[in-house]
Amino acid sequence: MKILGLDEAGRGCVLGPLVVGAYCCEEANLVALTASGATDSKALSAKKREAILKLLPALGTSRILSVTPAQIDANNINRLEEDCFLDHIRHFHPDVVYLDAPVHPRGIPKLKARMVAALAADGLAVKWIIEPKADANYPVVGAASIAAKVNRDAAIKALGPVGSGYPSDPVTRKWLLGFLRSGEPLPDCVRKRWGTINNLRQQTLFG
Repeated sequence: MKILGLDEAGRGCVLGPLVVGAYCCEEANLVALTASGATDSKALSAKKREAILKLLPALGTSRILSVTPAQIDANNINRLEEDCFLDHIRHFHPDVVYLDAPVHPRGIPKLKARMVAALAADGLAVKWIIEPKADANYPVVGAASIAAKVNRDAAIKALGPVGSGYPSDPVTRKWLLGFLRSGEPLPDCVRKRWGTINNLRQQTLFG
């Protein structure tokens, strides 16, 4: 039986891409996947994430889809993320999908219904397990989480000394304020419609 784990990295960031990771393996490899240490990437150091990532190809297949800041600004991030989930499922044709819930638990039934309907149009049907903290509870989702996080971290590192890219990061906020105060256009790596940008603009006017 083919198992697929899905998770994302960078959903709440103001800088850089949303990276949606997938990891697909046979059910027979789940014990070895657990032994690899695959779990919620946020619970691991960068060094540990990279070490585990090197073990994953022997047990299954990772796949990454990146959504650019421009795409996020022009569209609904929830829909973009769902489209990535569906793309991964269509690529792998798994029997079971484990998904780290990107919505409040009350929203899971509607999320599932939308994706079931979209896949049915393609003649695909899968068994779903959609739960909060699935990345910590199911190693196949942890593997997807690690693949997404390592990829996104590399994208942020390539931008230079911009911090983590999260709105609460003082380094990120200071970097953004530099552009807003100077009047320079914000770089393409910035999600310009994010509320963080409006808040920082207000800070430049009244702070």
